[in-house]
Amino acid sequence: MASVKFSNVEKWFGETGAVRDFSIEAQNGEFIVLVGPSGCGKTTLLRLLAGLEELDSGDIFINDHLVNDVASKDRDIAMVFQNYALYPHMDVFNNMAFGLKHRKYPKDEIKNRVQEAAEILRIEKLLERKPKELSGGEKQRVALGRAIVRHPKVFLFDEPLSNLDAKLRVQMRAEIKKLHSQLKTTMIYVTHDQVEAMTMGDRIAIMNEGRSQQVGSPLEVYQNPANLFVAGFIGSPSMNFITGYVKDGQLTNEKISIDLSEAIEVKELEGMQVILGIRPEDVHLSEDGLELPLLVAEPLGNETLLHMDGGQNILVAKVQIEETKGMGNIPKIKFDLDKIYLFDIETEQPIEFNKA
Repeated sequence: MASVKFSNVEKWFGETGAVRDFSIEAQNGEFIVLVGPSGCGKTTLLRLLAGLEELDSGDIFINDHLVNDVASKDRDIAMVFQNYALYPHMDVFNNMAFGLKHRKYPKDEIKNRVQEAAEILRIEKLLERKPKELSGGEKQRVALGRAIVRHPKVFLFDEPLSNLDAKLRVQMRAEIKKLHSQLKTTMIYVTHDQVEAMTMGDRIAIMNEGRSQQVGSPLEVYQNPANLFVAGFIGSPSMNFITGYVKDGQLTNEKISIDLSEAIEVKELEGMQVILGIRPEDVHLSEDGLELPLLVAEPLGNETLLHMDGGQNILVAKVQIEETKGMGNIPKIKFDLDKIYLFDIETEQPIEFNKA
């Protein structure tokens, strides 16, 4: 086990800042997920930690030991990639043992370590098979096994589930979480899938354009987003946003009018242009609600997503399937005003407000 610390790390490719002033510390045995849109710098951070890229500025520590100039092979880190990177001419045993053989471990120790990892991952019966004989999920287990046998201080995962189908991804998410609880090793996991981040991480770091936007537990960043980007990125479906002016206690634009005075003290907001955020699960059907044209209804078993014309934006409501019976093409909706967020339109920072 090891702690990992990024301190004001920067990495530039020409004039592009892949990572900018990034800081975070992972404690011993912690599962940290780096999440954000493609190109936000997640993989670059992993490569910097693994020693595959050189820092432009800042420091990286493993167990309080500065590793900026330590060779990749000496950092005691194992990395799992999204493309498995298995040797096609080797069977599973030799794929898992390759790194240990390269480091000239004794044969008995190699056998014991491979067998131990195979039992943890339930692939004992696959040790004599070649990669071409394996399914996607089995290949990913072998890739995990190859990392486990090294007994590294830190595991790095670079979008390891992106090549799997939806059902298998859910299964492998659970497998990796189980693996973490068994090994109790520090893990840093990169994904662009915020559902993976929410379900797997002890803490998650949301990134955008090379910068950290917020670091916290999944529940913390979901309930208390630090800015408009985090609010819109975390949550599935994503948060609805409505831009309007506050006048006489009403938030209004060309399509929507919402009476905020029922729920919050609006005096300080009077005359301001703000962005109201509300999650789809907090938008409900109501007989005396606001009428909005229905664009698309997406049945999801016991729930339905209603996509409605909100003028500037499409508004989404997540409702129970029974509620949609006899709804028609112009649903009437109400917002749970106890669950709203308000953001400054210029700074995109949350606006603090008092409840009425």
